[in-house]
Amino acid sequence: MSNSEHFANIMVQCFIEAVNNGVDLVPVVADSTSTAKIKPFIEAFPDRLVNVGIAEQVMVGTAAGLALAGKVAVTCNAAPFLISRSNEQVKVDVCYNNTNVKLFGLNSGASYGPLASTHHSIDDISVMRGFGNIKIFAPSCPIECKQIIEYAIAEQGPVYIRMDGKALPQLHSVDYNFVAGEPSLLRNGKRVVICAMGSVVHEAVDAADILKSQGIEAAVVNVSSIRPLNRCALANMLDGTKHVVSVEEHNINGGLGSVVAEVMAEQGMTAKLVRLGVQDGCYAAAGNRPYTRKMLSIDSAGIVNVCQQLVNQTSA
Repeated sequence: MSNSEHFANIMVQCFIEAVNNGVDLVPVVADSTSTAKIKPFIEAFPDRLVNVGIAEQVMVGTAAGLALAGKVAVTCNAAPFLISRSNEQVKVDVCYNNTNVKLFGLNSGASYGPLASTHHSIDDISVMRGFGNIKIFAPSCPIECKQIIEYAIAEQGPVYIRMDGKALPQLHSVDYNFVAGEPSLLRNGKRVVICAMGSVVHEAVDAADILKSQGIEAAVVNVSSIRPLNRCALANMLDGTKHVVSVEEHNINGGLGSVVAEVMAEQGMTAKLVRLGVQDGCYAAAGNRPYTRKMLSIDSAGIVNVCQQLVNQTSA
């Protein structure tokens, strides 16, 4: 893989490799061939793709039927429409019936920028967490994305993968080994621990590097596995700090901020938690990514500012 890649391209290459390796995998799209960047798969296997048209409910129901017939069914379309339009089918056809369907939520978060709330997916993690048996992942970089997809294809049962819509560079080293449930520590530090999910992990790492230059050691924890999650491992990474900041391009309710708050409460931790993301009762701003993230304080500058305030409050 190159240093910076679009997650949808990685997804399609994983599909091609799986079929070449004998996996009976069938992608199902809802007139989303462009969004899914699926053309190389169609060229390799022209009779294997199912396109149901702009009908997300039918897409998910069809995928569940294919899974019941023994296929590995994968759906590929924009996260906001997958989550909102086919909510009941995901709940009943996929989750309740425990079918072997892999749901790819493409262009998640505020990836669609100026297209605003109709196209922003800021509640997908909270919705999926409400369904009891679906595994939930949010890769942060190309190498992690590839390993998560390979894991999902091999795993039996429902999986949701939150996919960012922009090309992203590598964060993990070449010897990184994704393990479902395990958070990964990308930076060390105890003054502040920053927990992040998906593409904003890059913002968190940049913020930690800036803070280090200012004499503030900040840890960065990448939580790419929302379910399953080794809560004890996450608690150990939070142990010993007085300040925790969660960062997500998602509503702070039901997403990573809620996960971190639950772990801290369950472990009786007394550290102060600040949840950065789309605040309660709000929507992500319509605009390009730098503007939107600045408004939400989830860019590196916003994270640095919050961390500085927390440390200064303790020092005062």
